[in-house]
Amino acid sequence: MADRLNDTVALVTGASSGIGEATARDLAGRGATIALVARRKDRLDALAAELGGRTLVINADVTDQAAAEAAVAETVNELGRLDTVVNNAGVMLLGPAVGAPLEEWERMVDINVKGLLHVTHAALPHLLTAAESGPRQVADLINISSVAGRVARAGSGVYNLTKFGVTAFSESLRQELASRHVRVSVVEPGAVATELTSHMRPEMRDSTRARFADVERLLSEDIGDLIGYMVSRPRRMALNEILVRPTNQAN
Repeated sequence: MADRLNDTVALVTGASSGIGEATARDLAGRGATIALVARRKDRLDALAAELGGRTLVINADVTDQAAAEAAVAETVNELGRLDTVVNNAGVMLLGPAVGAPLEEWERMVDINVKGLLHVTHAALPHLLTAAESGPRQVADLINISSVAGRVARAGSGVYNLTKFGVTAFSESLRQELASRHVRVSVVEPGAVATELTSHMRPEMRDSTRARFADVERLLSEDIGDLIGYMVSRPRRMALNEILVRPTNQAN
């Protein structure tokens, strides 16, 4: 089948739950060998047992530059190459700016931006090699942004900052690497039923969930399927940016 990813290797961050876990399943189902990267090793081990094959578990915090670099190096050393990177690790800590804990702002910047940059910086040489000599003659860098990377809202300022930044960085990098057949794409989901709200302070978690109470939220599998579709397109075709919302989410 033309959309198979046989003989390729994909690294997925934030793979212990939600979109990362679903993406790992989808890419594995298309024939890719997967490196699972996250902090919760027990969950990674369970997913690796399910996926089977040569699935690699890497217990790492990508906010640590050395750990991110080591995760990429281990993937290449153990699995032989790196064709696809999905930067999915992220956190959403909403709330008014006045009186907000500075730690929440720093945490979002560290995970959503710095973690993505650490992995990307370490992975780029390997993606370029894959595009030049790999079985598909193309490589993919998929960055997970958000509808919050397009539309700013009160109470989402720093989350907006990080996701607008991811979208802008992805577009700049896309332009730089397009002629070398490294496809840089950004996915901007709306409301998805994941653990994302569970990290918020209780009052913000409750108000955010109430806001989407009448929305039939997307499933992680919906986004995983979308990413699998993007990565498996033929070399001549790049899906640069996809905004995907639940059908009844207005904004």
